[in-house]
Amino acid sequence: MSTLNSIEVKIVADKDRKKSFLHGLIGRGWFMAIASPVLLLLIWEVLVRVGLLDPRFFPSPSSIIEEFFAMSTTPDLWIDIGYTISRMMIGFFLGAIPGVFFGVVMGISKTLRNVLQPIISAIYPIPKIALFPLVMLIFGLGDPSKWVIVAIAVFFQVFMSTLAGVVNIDRIYLDVAKNFHATRWQTYRTIALPASVPYIFTGFQLGMGMALIVVIIAENFGTNHGLGYVIWHSWQIFEVRDMFVALILVSLIGYLLQLGIVKLEQMLIPWKRPARTTR
Repeated sequence: MSTLNSIEVKIVADKDRKKSFLHGLIGRGWFMAIASPVLLLLIWEVLVRVGLLDPRFFPSPSSIIEEFFAMSTTPDLWIDIGYTISRMMIGFFLGAIPGVFFGVVMGISKTLRNVLQPIISAIYPIPKIALFPLVMLIFGLGDPSKWVIVAIAVFFQVFMSTLAGVVNIDRIYLDVAKNFHATRWQTYRTIALPASVPYIFTGFQLGMGMALIVVIIAENFGTNHGLGYVIWHSWQIFEVRDMFVALILVSLIGYLLQLGIVKLEQMLIPWKRPARTTR
C-alpha cells in the first residue's frame, strides 16, 4: 500500500513539475517572442497547403524560405541589403543630429521656440514622401536625394521627442542653474541634454522606423539596387516569392535596429533598465 502511495506522489510531483516548467516558459518574454511568429508561420503554411490561401498571392513560408536560400547564393541580394541599410543609416544620422540639436535649443529658448514652432508645425503634417519629387528635382535621382528625404522624415521624429523632453524638465532645475549663474552652454550640457535623453531615444526608435519606411518607398524611383527596388521589380514581373523575401528582410532589419537602440539605451541610461523580478 505504501508503495502505491509513493508512486502516486511521484506521478503528481512530475505533473506539477511539468506544469511549472510550461508556466515558466510562457512567462518568459523571449519564449513568447519566438513562439508567436513561429505559430503564425505554421498556420500560414497549413492554410496554403489545404487551399484556403491562394499561393499565387500568399506563397507558403517553406517556398519563401527556399527562395531566400536561392537568392542568397548570389551577391545581388546582399548588395541590395547593403544599399538599403547604408541609405537609411546615412539619412538617419543626417536627420537625427540636427533633430537633437534644435530640440534642445528650442526647448530651452522660449523666444526661439515661439519664432520657429509655427513654421515646423506647418511643415510637420506634410507626408514626407510627398516631398520626394521636389527633393529629386534639387538633388537628382542618385543616393543624395534618398539621404535627404530620409533625413527630413527622421528630423521631425527626433526633434519633436527631444523638444518634449526638454520642455517637460522640472522648472526647479533650471532655476537652480540660473541661481548658480550657469552659462547657456552649461545649462544645455548638464540639465537639458541629460534630462531629455530618454525622450531622445524614443525619437530615435520612431525615427529609425520612419527611415526604413521612407527609404523603401524612395528606392522605387531612380535606382536599380535596394530592397525597395526588389519589392517594386518583383511586383512588375509577378515574382511574389521574391517580394515576400524582401518584405521579410525589411521587417527583420527593422526589428534588429530597434533592438539595438533599446540595448544602447539600457547601456547609456541604466536607471531605465527593467527591474528583475525575484522568485
